[in-house]
Amino acid sequence: MKKLILTLTSALVLTGLLCSCGSYEPIVEPTSDTTASESTSEETTEATTETTKEEIVYNFESEIPTDYTMSFKGGESGTVEKITYTAKDYIGDGEGCEKSAFVYLPAGYDPEGQYNVIYLMHGIGGNEYEWGLNLEASELKFIFDNLIGNGDIDPVIVVTPNGKALGCKHDQDMDSFYNFGYELRNDLIPYIEENYATYAEFSADGYDLSATREHRAMAGLSMGGMQTINIGIGECMDLFSWFGAFSAAPTSNAASVTAATINDSEYTVDYFYNICGTEDDIAYSSASNAAKTLPDICDKMIPNENFTWQQQSGGHDWPIWYLGIYNFAKIAFNK
Repeated sequence: MKKLILTLTSALVLTGLLCSCGSYEPIVEPTSDTTASESTSEETTEATTETTKEEIVYNFESEIPTDYTMSFKGGESGTVEKITYTAKDYIGDGEGCEKSAFVYLPAGYDPEGQYNVIYLMHGIGGNEYEWGLNLEASELKFIFDNLIGNGDIDPVIVVTPNGKALGCKHDQDMDSFYNFGYELRNDLIPYIEENYATYAEFSADGYDLSATREHRAMAGLSMGGMQTINIGIGECMDLFSWFGAFSAAPTSNAASVTAATINDSEYTVDYFYNICGTEDDIAYSSASNAAKTLPDICDKMIPNENFTWQQQSGGHDWPIWYLGIYNFAKIAFNK
């Protein structure tokens, strides 16, 4: 894995991030032109009539139903476990130490079953606690309890780790964000697949992680969005096929870099979903540069088929990020 260099300009913007820090319809540009919308709808209907290919059309909501984030009243809810695993110091002396993560298990979790897994990353000022799975009234947990309880998605495991490589030793080292891919590949994913019911055929002697890549997703907010782009797509397409970036932070790979990676890879992207607030003065520029024009320069990324850029009024904050994971959860693993 190549080491990503943080420029002085990016470092200054990231410092600002520390001070600030968490109806489906694809949105490319905000518009209030009803006539244009009706025209687009007619053209889409005509095009669909002319093709014999069966297509899945994803509609992305612009807000989460209120009752999805406030409580769960659908019966049995999921559970959350705090885990500790050993992570090696891949950017230092090679020694290991214990790191923590939270794991959401869906209602009725069967240790003998098979579940897809979403690895959900935090922002620059956060850690494994930022998404709030540790809270009794966890909005993230409510979202998944309701999505699963209402039959919107299949039961899924969600992991919220500390995205700083060996955070117990390099917690303030910016390189730790860019080197997390080593830990993700060699330590965290194998731990999850050894101890939980996933699709992988885990073996302590080594196993083929790429064989079950379609059953793993990576997503994240802000810096976690950068990691999804730079590490998930940039370095680990053999591990994941579903990606979600919510307000992807400065230093995210430009669309040209990601396009080259995808075009050159033997692996496909099942879906790459992006969302950002139009009033986000921290990440809108970087998120746009990273993804907005990707389909224009990468023929493997097709809007509404395996790619979405969604933007709407909002800042660098939780309403956008919760909406991001809500929309992404309804796409991931849906083929």
